[in-house]
Order: sequence, then C-alpha cells, then structure tokens
Amino acid sequence: MHDSAGHHSSKPYCWFPRWSASPDGGPLESLGYKQGYRVDVDIPDQTWAAATSFHGVLIFNTGHWWWAPSKFDPIQSPMVFFEKGMPIIPPLLPPEGLDLALKHVVTFVNKAIRPNGIKFFRTQSPRHFEGGDWNEGGSCQREQPLSSEEVKEFYSVDNNSTNTEVCLVNQHLMKALEQSTFRVLNVTHMSEFRADAHPSTTGGKKHDDCMHWCLPGPTDTWNDLLAANLAATERARLKKLKPSREFP
Repeated sequence: MHDSAGHHSSKPYCWFPRWSASPDGGPLESLGYKQGYRVDVDIPDQTWAAATSFHGVLIFNTGHWWWAPSKFDPIQSPMVFFEKGMPIIPPLLPPEGLDLALKHVVTFVNKAIRPNGIKFFRTQSPRHFEGGDWNEGGSCQREQPLSSEEVKEFYSVDNNSTNTEVCLVNQHLMKALEQSTFRVLNVTHMSEFRADAHPSTTGGKKHDDCMHWCLPGPTDTWNDLLAANLAATERARLKKLKPSREFP
C-alpha cells in the first residue's frame, strides 16, 4: 500500500471552547450553569477533520479526558453539550456526551474518508495507578508485569478504582462501532499486564506518570498489531483483484 497514515489521539474530537453564562440568560443559565466547556458534538475539531480526506489510513482513539474531573470538574468547569448550535436540554453527563460525540465522529468519517481509505479505532490504553489517581497520591512503581489474577483485580468494575476507566470507555466505544465499518485495534488487554512499562517518576516528574509508556515497550507491539492488520487488508484487496481462472 502507498498511503499515508493520520493518527488522531488528542482530546478535541469535537470543538470545545470555554463557555461562560450570558448576562441575557438562556437554557443553561436558567439551570444554574455559570461556566464550563462547550462541547459541540456535531462539529469536528479542525485539527483532524481535514485529514480524513487526505490520508489513506486513519487511526482514532479517545478516552481519558471524558473521565477527568481534574479538567472537567462537574461543578466548576463541566462539559456542556451542544448540538446544531443549541444546548442539549436536559444537560448530558460525560458518558452520554461521549456516546453522542462518537456517533457524530463515525458518521463524519464515513462520509469524508477518501475512497478505499482504511479507518481504525484503537481501544483504550490502560493505566496502573495504585492508591488513587495521579493527583491523589496514586503510585505507579511496579517493576514486573502483572499476573492474570492481578489484571482481573486491577480492572474489575466492581472495585470502582481509577483503572476501571479503561473498561467503561471501551464499552462506549464498542457500542458506537457496532454498525460501522471501522476496524478495531484492541490494545487494551495485552497492555493491562504491563504495569512495569510506564515512565513513573523518571525524568524528575512531580507525580507518577502512569498514562504514557516507555520506549521500547508495549507501543511497539501496538505497531506490530497495526502492521499485521494493514498487511491482512492488503492481501484481501489483492485477492479481490486477482482474475478468475474459471472459463465459461
């Protein structure tokens, strides 16, 4: 294949500027909202929207920011969701907003992608905090991979720990992709074992970094998975183009 790849992995799937209450009032103001982040679920952010018709391979992922009270505090700086230029009333919670945003992203990409383009959605990258989140004194100091039993404990939704975010995000993602033609790069489970592969406090960080990964590390395997998927796609394409040996 001779196509370039575009990888979008930052938080602005949708346009989301700061929002402040209007002195003239409005639907949100009448409910007591004073400020927050305006999320237009049906307006793709221009940092990636234009790439969909240029690149032959598109890779998307999302997750962490939708469950980030340190950024989108539900009281001080909530997400306020808009559609068709109007606030959605009653207001949506972030999980509901994520569902709607993903729906619009899938629809937009399907329409905008170039002919024969290939599109992937990468599943959530897991974290391995123990004792709280990054801003709550959580630690990320493991030096060995987790066992299968430890993985179950870390990511059990019943425990309601910081790390269960990965399960929740993937549930929303799979729901959004059910009827789509996106390919799924499932990197989650293979990465759940690698609690030892985060930077932690390396480089003088003030808190443990349990979101990013060391290199070399698990992300090299993610690349191998992507390469295998692209190779399989190309083999399938060539098989369709191969002339039939059957004669009338």
